[in-house]
Amino acid sequence: MSIWRFSLYSFLISTLSSCAAYPRLLNTPVDPAGRSLNSPAADLSPSISGRYIVFVSEREQRQDIYLYDQQNQRTIALPGLNALDTIAETPSVSTDGRYIVFAGNRQGRSGIFIYDRETRQLRNLTENLNATVRNPTLSANGSTVAFEANLNGQWDILVYNRDGQPLDLPTPVR
Repeated sequence: MSIWRFSLYSFLISTLSSCAAYPRLLNTPVDPAGRSLNSPAADLSPSISGRYIVFVSEREQRQDIYLYDQQNQRTIALPGLNALDTIAETPSVSTDGRYIVFAGNRQGRSGIFIYDRETRQLRNLTENLNATVRNPTLSANGSTVAFEANLNGQWDILVYNRDGQPLDLPTPVR
């Protein structure tokens, strides 16, 4: 029986290691200065799209957004994104790394924020929405944002374009 288990184990290892979708370890060292993917700080909510990994980290003793470029193996500066008065959560990034969306809590009010790396502009997409919002996700090209909103006492999924306009999606007939 043990020979059979060993053979099965060997087969699975060789099969799974050749799968493109099988998880692989990104061998990045821990950088105490916080310039690498890994750090001694708490790193939360990683999201990957293309060559970019976006995540929240407490490297500066607050919850900030970080963007890591796997190809160049370095974090990318995000001027104008992180603010002392905003707690950031659940970021998502477009495939080209230009747009980052995240849930933020600023002055006790939740919002869905989008950051454009090219223009260095940060906007609250849900500024005029009277609801608690959470868990945004960004389309691959950065044109569409989906998120949860607590409207009328229940959680619904809303879809906005990156300009902050709700998309009028067809409702299924019942």
